[in-house]
Amino acid sequence: MCFAVYLSLLVFSYHQQVTSGSHVLRNQPAVGLSKNTSLPMMFQNNNDECDLVMNLSAADRCAFVKNTPDCNMEDGFINYLQVAFCLLPPNLTPLTITLCVIWLILLFIILGLAASKFFCPNLSAISTSLHLTHNVAGVTFLALGNGAPDVFSAMAAFSHPHTAGLAVGALFGAGIFVTTVVAGSVALVKPFAVASRPFLRDVIFYMAAVFWTFLMLYRGTTTLGETLGYLGLYVVYVLTVIISAYIYNRQKHSMNVAPIPAEFNSSDSSDDEVPCLTGGTIQQEYESEYRPLLPYSESTIKILLSSLNPVDNRKWRRKSWSWRVLKVLKTPLEVLLLLCIPVVDPDKEDRNWRRPLNCLHLITAPLVCALTFQSGIYGDYMIQGQFPLWLLIFLLGLFVSAIVFCTTTNECPPKYHPLFALLGFVVSAVLISAAASEVVSLLHMLGVVLSLSNTVLGLTLLAWGNSIGDCFSDITIARQGYPRMAISACFGGIIFNMLFGVGLGCLVQMVQTHSYVQFEAEGLLTWILAASLGLSLVLSFVIVPLCRFHLGRAYGIFLIVFYAIFLLIALLTEFGKIHIV
Repeated sequence: MCFAVYLSLLVFSYHQQVTSGSHVLRNQPAVGLSKNTSLPMMFQNNNDECDLVMNLSAADRCAFVKNTPDCNMEDGFINYLQVAFCLLPPNLTPLTITLCVIWLILLFIILGLAASKFFCPNLSAISTSLHLTHNVAGVTFLALGNGAPDVFSAMAAFSHPHTAGLAVGALFGAGIFVTTVVAGSVALVKPFAVASRPFLRDVIFYMAAVFWTFLMLYRGTTTLGETLGYLGLYVVYVLTVIISAYIYNRQKHSMNVAPIPAEFNSSDSSDDEVPCLTGGTIQQEYESEYRPLLPYSESTIKILLSSLNPVDNRKWRRKSWSWRVLKVLKTPLEVLLLLCIPVVDPDKEDRNWRRPLNCLHLITAPLVCALTFQSGIYGDYMIQGQFPLWLLIFLLGLFVSAIVFCTTTNECPPKYHPLFALLGFVVSAVLISAAASEVVSLLHMLGVVLSLSNTVLGLTLLAWGNSIGDCFSDITIARQGYPRMAISACFGGIIFNMLFGVGLGCLVQMVQTHSYVQFEAEGLLTWILAASLGLSLVLSFVIVPLCRFHLGRAYGIFLIVFYAIFLLIALLTEFGKIHIV
């Protein structure tokens, strides 16, 4: 992620040098949403008036952003345009931008921590409590957990017409990044024979999702029925995965007497390659080695302090120094999240029951939801104009916490402990949504300051920031000997991200505005983005079968070179070097 930010800032600096002295207005309409229902098929001019701020002198910019309605972002806790131009003197604006970039990196870390450490485990616990199969959980709850930053970022971007281009750029840009750089890196690290039918299934569904999105951009509008059908495409995908797994299992059981051919086994087995099948056993064996011989009970204070410690001493000793430095930087954020979000782990013997901390969660978790939901609009809400809402939530949480503390023990989790997973799921989702809104608002500010379109910011910073975690995790899975699982995650996860990111974003806007959603393509760059993603999928759909579904290092290099060429063309288009005659 740091490399991505560094590379982008280099490009931004070059762009500022080229346009210094004569700032060029972005006259291309941004991809946006319109609340006008009289002409649902007509394009409207959604130019952001905040773009004009860079044409003014440094002394006049602060007053401009304060008096211009387009500069008052409704979403987010902070007005970053006012921070950029009003917080420090004009000659210190580069320092302000640097601080904002550091804050952007912290927001990406918060997104990653909330999704991986809290959102995903609670979803796993919910799926276990509902007794879902691994295939169903993988394409529903697991996909939602892995794609939470992308989906929430897209929904936050669709909430404002001037930032909707971020959603299109991020979803398409992340799709290209994952299907080329991540998939290519997996092929470079561990050449392997890909599972044929699951691979073709995922590529076909993803191509259908990309083509449908392209049609929506081309026509410039979408209706409620089309949006529901767009979301229904993922339901069809889930049913296809379930049915194909069922058929494969039936065939496997019917052939249990005879050995299964290698081709058959390699073509469908990736659907069953789920690491969580053995994760619980490994975790229990790992903990049993360090279990004391004689039983003892820890004090409540010691349990609270140990549960707030995110550092595993055994893991700390065997990790590299770079991991330790990163862990030290993330520890304060993890402690804050541990104070607010409960986590239920079905693989542990006590299911991660921490009585003092879980009782504290009954106070902090509802407060966090009330203070962060929809950018904290309920933080100042007064009941009948006299009693603050947050105080009522605090008192109710304190009452429930006292009851739970007095009726439970430190050693045995209560029967209703799985409900804490639902609470953790809700709180982590609210926090991820709030962080995603801040990321979108911050990127919109960078686009205004650096005179860059939202689409290019989406396909670079937002796409890289949301996908870098998937990149490292998939490469790690491939190194551990599960390359099929890694390549399946590359294609299966982004199907969910695109269909739910665009679908839910459009659906929420339709409910709020009671009108059709309109798209306005941001010039040539949007079509280059869509065409590049479609071309990469078509090439994979053709080349991989021609290679007999064997992904080697040559194919990995080809994918990475393809992404480098795409990124170069996209940036040249943004800088005006490539344009329509």
